[in-house]
Amino acid sequence: MSRIGKKPIAIPDGVEVKYENGMITVKGPKGTLARELHKEMIVKQEDNQLIIERPSDNKLHRSLHGTTRSVVNNMVEGVTKGFEKTLELVGVGYRAAKSGNKVTLSLGFSHPVEIVPEEGIEIDVPSTNKLVVKGINKEQVGAVAAKIRSIREPEPYKGKGVRYENEVIRRKVGKTGKK
Repeated sequence: MSRIGKKPIAIPDGVEVKYENGMITVKGPKGTLARELHKEMIVKQEDNQLIIERPSDNKLHRSLHGTTRSVVNNMVEGVTKGFEKTLELVGVGYRAAKSGNKVTLSLGFSHPVEIVPEEGIEIDVPSTNKLVVKGINKEQVGAVAAKIRSIREPEPYKGKGVRYENEVIRRKVGKTGKK
């Protein structure tokens, strides 16, 4: 048995879960998420818990068991608490500014980079060198944060660029002159 897959998912108060024909819908205080799960995975709702089971022990079902449970758990967590990723802008003159829902980044290019967040994603700018990507869908929050980071990835010599909040950048030693 999958250690993660056999753990039940607690459904908090105010969260409604519906599972029909391989489609799961989770509705909570922050919004609604819907996703199609693998048809063969079994989702049971008992009291205030969801239990994910697999029909057999073949390799496909074993590999889907823990993944399905994690996906559903992230949906429940997303509609109750939400998810966020913090990005830091490190470098001289690197800054962010927000106007309306649009975020403008100055990252050392000859032009400013404008980002308009997708539906369901909110980008906050608490300070000029910090960005916070928020949303209820964990995959979407991670994808938007990765897209912003890819605009100017941290370089290994000075560490300049856009990085995640607690990301450790492996630094390289620069050139040395000949003697």
